[in-house]
Amino acid sequence: MGAVLVADGHRPREGGPDRKEVEVAVGVLLRADGSFLLTSRPPGKVYEGYWEFPGGKVEPGETVEQALRRELQEEIGVAIGAAHPWKVERVDYPHALVRLNFCKVYDWAGELHMREGQSFAWQRLPVQVRPVLPGTVPVLQWFAAEQGFEGATHAPA
Repeated sequence: MGAVLVADGHRPREGGPDRKEVEVAVGVLLRADGSFLLTSRPPGKVYEGYWEFPGGKVEPGETVEQALRRELQEEIGVAIGAAHPWKVERVDYPHALVRLNFCKVYDWAGELHMREGQSFAWQRLPVQVRPVLPGTVPVLQWFAAEQGFEGATHAPA
């Protein structure tokens, strides 16, 4: 089954040990200057206000890339170019067991339009926004490794 990042391990898991894994497409939008887009979790959602990379659930019959295209259009109003599959991370949240399919995206069309009441921020390491969603932390570590970054991946709380 592979390694699983357990978020908020002190909290009970909804659905128990046999719950279904949710497939999620996640877009890591990267600008030419090396900054990347983080968005906040919308009001009323689990982990409201936590910062993450945008994306959402893969619906039945969709590929990760198709889901990513749909979700980014719906959530932030952009049409993406090529999605480059990057890494997969499994995260066990209290509310769901998710398989995060991270894709790097270098080109998109349209202005950012936060359609769910969320905020956005272009960031570099160490990120200045907080709190950061637990499933986002590994991505910041991957960036740090790629960039030979020695410091912390996010600013202390």
